[in-house]
Amino acid sequence: MSSPASFLGGAKDRLLPVSIPFRFFATACVFHILAWLVLLAGAESLPGFGGETGLVLAALHLLTLGVLVLTAMGASYQLLPVATLNPLARVWPTRLSFWLIVPGTLLLAGGMVDANTILLYVGAALVAAGLVVFAFLMADNLRRARKAMPIVAAHGWVALAALTGLLSLGLILIADLSGSFLNSRQTISQTHMVIAAFGFMGMLSFGFSHVLIPMFVLSRALPERRSWVQFTSAAIAICFAVAAMVFDNQYLAVAAVVLGFCASVIYFHLMGHAFKTAMRKRLGLSFVMIKLSWGFLMAGLITGFAVALDMGIPNGSTLFGFLIIVGWLLTFLTGIQQRIMPFLASMHTTGKKGIPPLLSELTAEVPLKIHAVCHVVALVFCATGIVTDNTYFVSFGAAAGLAGAIAFAVFAGLVISKLRKKSDQLT
Repeated sequence: MSSPASFLGGAKDRLLPVSIPFRFFATACVFHILAWLVLLAGAESLPGFGGETGLVLAALHLLTLGVLVLTAMGASYQLLPVATLNPLARVWPTRLSFWLIVPGTLLLAGGMVDANTILLYVGAALVAAGLVVFAFLMADNLRRARKAMPIVAAHGWVALAALTGLLSLGLILIADLSGSFLNSRQTISQTHMVIAAFGFMGMLSFGFSHVLIPMFVLSRALPERRSWVQFTSAAIAICFAVAAMVFDNQYLAVAAVVLGFCASVIYFHLMGHAFKTAMRKRLGLSFVMIKLSWGFLMAGLITGFAVALDMGIPNGSTLFGFLIIVGWLLTFLTGIQQRIMPFLASMHTTGKKGIPPLLSELTAEVPLKIHAVCHVVALVFCATGIVTDNTYFVSFGAAAGLAGAIAFAVFAGLVISKLRKKSDQLT
C-alpha cells in the first residue's frame, strides 16, 4: 500500500479553487452555531426526544446536514481526488451542490419546527438534489480512480450506498408527515439515523482516516490486511444494524454492536500504528479532540449494547444518538477541520518561488482552546441532562456548545483572513 504522504506529490495539481472547500467549511461553522442555538431553545424536549417534529429535530438536522455533511462534502471534494490520484471531472457541480444543500437545509429545518409541509417538501427536494450531485461526482471519481488507495475507495462506495438509503428513508419520513401511511414511523426514523451516522458519515470518517491521520503525523502506511478486516467488520455491522431494526430482532442488534466494537478496536489499532511510526510527535489540540471522539464512539457503542439488551438506561436511545452524532462525529470532524483548514490554506499560499507557511502561522490557538473546553462541557452536561431528564443541565450544555461553536467560527474566520493576506503577499 502506498504511503499517504506520497499522495502529496503532485497534489497541488489536483487542488480545487480555494473558495470551494472553504465555502463548505465556513458555512458549516455558521450551521454549528445555529444548531446549538436551536437546541438551547428546545432544551426541554431533548431528554425524551423520539424523532417527532419540533426544535430538537430541527437542531439535529442543522447539525447533521449543516455541519457534518457540509464538512464531509468540502473535505471529500478536495481529499478524494488527492487519495485516488484522480482529479474531479468537473468543478462547477461542486458549486451547484453547495447552492442546493445550504438553502435546502435551512428550509428543511424551518419546516421541522412546526411540520410545515411546504417548507419540508421544498427543503427536502433541494437537499436531495445537492446530495445527488455530490454522489455522482464522488461515484465518477471512484470509478475512474487508479488503484492508489483502494481501502479509501471501498469506504467511499459503502458511504455512497448508505447515502442512497438515508435519502430514500428521509423522503419517506417527510411524506408520512402529511400522509400518515407508515405503520412504524419510529423504526424508519431510527434506521435513517443509523444509516446516516454509521453508514454515511461513519464510513467516510473511517475511510479518510486512512489518509489523513498518517499524513498529519507523518507515519508509515497502515497495514493493509488489518485495514480490510476493519472495513469488512464495519460494513457487516451496518448491514446487521439495519436488518435488526427492519425485523425488530434483538439478536441482530447485539451482533451489530459486537461487530461495531470489533471494527472500532481494529480501527484504533491501525491509528495506534500510525502514532507509533509517526515522525511528528507533538500533535497538538486537534489530536486531543480526535482521540476524545474515539472515546465517545466507544461510549456510544456501549450505550447501544445496553439499549439492545433492554438494560433500562433512562432515555437510552436518545443518549445513544447524542453520543454518536455529537460525541463522536462532531468532535472528530472539528478536530480534523482545525488541522485541514490551515493545511489547505498553506498549500494554496505556496508560491512557485517560496516555501509553504508554517501551519502555526495560519492557526489561532486561543479560539480552539475555548472551543475544546466548551465542547467537552456541552457533551457532559447534555448527556447528563438526557439521562436525568433535567432541562437545566441540557440548557447549560447547549449554551456551552453555542459558546464553543462561536469560538470555532472565530478560528475559521481567522484562517480565512490569514489565507487572504498570505495570498495577497504572493500576488
